[in-house]
Amino acid sequence: MESKVRKRGQNQPYVDVEDQDTNFSKEKKPLSHDKFHWDLWLLLAVENWLFDFGRPIFALFVPQKWFPMNYPSVGDYCHMAYNVITPFCLLKLFERSPNKSSTTFNMLCIITFVMGASIHLVGDSINHRLVLLGYELHLSVRENPMMQQMQPPGLVDSFELLYLYDEVIGHLMWYIPFFISFFLYFVGCFTSKLTTPSSTTSWWLLMLVSGLYYWYLVTEGQIFSVYIITFICMLAMVIIKKGKGQIMDVNGRFLFYSFTTTFVLVGVWVLWLWNDPILRHKYPGLLYIPEPWSYYTLYLKPH
Repeated sequence: MESKVRKRGQNQPYVDVEDQDTNFSKEKKPLSHDKFHWDLWLLLAVENWLFDFGRPIFALFVPQKWFPMNYPSVGDYCHMAYNVITPFCLLKLFERSPNKSSTTFNMLCIITFVMGASIHLVGDSINHRLVLLGYELHLSVRENPMMQQMQPPGLVDSFELLYLYDEVIGHLMWYIPFFISFFLYFVGCFTSKLTTPSSTTSWWLLMLVSGLYYWYLVTEGQIFSVYIITFICMLAMVIIKKGKGQIMDVNGRFLFYSFTTTFVLVGVWVLWLWNDPILRHKYPGLLYIPEPWSYYTLYLKPH
């Protein structure tokens, strides 16, 4: 009888109840809502200003002989760095979100983002070289003097196709998944208890810096419609969650206030240039949002 009992005991796997409970607690432990993601938000802000906004500025000040016209420019290398760091940050945001969305959908967003940003890299690289040769950004492709002198005239169609890939297709494939990723993360940024991070002043300063960058992104990228739809969805989510007794956590407030700052800055920008006849001609229609670099080539570059 004793041997039978031992056999049965040997056949049954040994389970450490304490280890099982520990593993279960690790898997089920919810992510904290009171921790501000300083590493990700600061990395995003620095690389956005340095590698996206700074691309054309670096190209203005770095000697052209260092980067010949038939090789990638310093701005192209900045764009390559942006195309790697930004999707990495978005993936890390997905990992830290308390609300886990579909992994497949998240991967599709990142893949589309990288493809769109890469299309833009090529188009923007050629466009920068055209500017060095006298191309005017505040004019359309066919209205540019250098295009009107091009032979044969059919080549202008190729540059219009390049413009379509650069400013329309590339931007949509770049920015739509970019803002969708932010919204998916924002959906999980709600809690029943208000949390306050440390270094509140620095947090607000970073929010203003991020909001100013998104203003540049919306105006220069001509993606106000994508941005405003995302912002309205975020506002609707705040109202719905408030009805359920939930409020934004610290990361949700940072993201929402950054987008709110962007909305205010875009409004001021449009009102300031509302009666400009030249920019009105290039940006016709009800949705009038001039690009900052068009303003630069029109008013600042000649001086």
